[in-house]
Amino acid sequence: MATIPTERRGRDFVARHGETVFNAARRLQGDAHHTPLTRTGFAQAEEMGRALRAALGAKPTLTMWASSAGRALQTLAIVAEHLELDWHDARHDDRLMEIGMGSWGGRYYADVIGEVGPVIDERGLLRVAPDGERYEALAARVSSWLADTADDAGDRLVIMHGISSRVMRGVMTGAPVDGFGAPVCGSHPQGTVTMLERGRETVVHLGTGHAPA
Repeated sequence: MATIPTERRGRDFVARHGETVFNAARRLQGDAHHTPLTRTGFAQAEEMGRALRAALGAKPTLTMWASSAGRALQTLAIVAEHLELDWHDARHDDRLMEIGMGSWGGRYYADVIGEVGPVIDERGLLRVAPDGERYEALAARVSSWLADTADDAGDRLVIMHGISSRVMRGVMTGAPVDGFGAPVCGSHPQGTVTMLERGRETVVHLGTGHAPA
C-alpha cells in the first residue's frame, strides 16, 4: 500500500519526457531503457526548458532527478541547458522508471490489441500485462523513492514517465486508490511539467504530446 511521504521542504517539478521513437511508432514502451527522443520529443523538451526558465529564472537552486531511461535523461539534458545548469549534476534512480510491461514491452499496440483486446482504458491507463508490473508494486517503489529523498533541500526537478508519474503524483497528492490498486492522477501529454507543493498540484507547462503511455 502506498503511503504519503513526510512533507518536503520545497517544491517538486514533476515532468513527463518528450516523445520517443517508440511513441511515434505506436509501440509499448514500458521500462525499456533505450528508446530515444524523436525530433518532436526534442522540441517538447525545449518547450519544457523555456517554461521552467520563465518560472525559475537562470541557474536556480534545484536538485535534478531523472529515471534511468535514456529518454528521461535526454529530456533532462535539454531542460538543464535552458536553466543554465549542468545536467551531469543530476541524479537518477530506477524507481522512477516506467511501469514494467513484461512480454508486451516493445511490441506494437495493434498486435497486442489483436490478441487480448484493448490495453488502454478510458482514463488512459495501461492494462497490466500478464507478466508485467502491477500498479500497487509501482506505487510501492515510487513511495520508497519519495521516502528516501524526503530530505532533499529546496526545489527539485524530476523527469519521469507517463504512468509512473501519474502514480507518483497520486501518492504525493493523496489521491484515492482506484481499481488498479494504486492512487493515480489524471493523464498529462508528453512534455508536461507540474508543480507539487504540500499535496497540491499545479500545471506549469502543458505539453503537446499525445501518446497515452
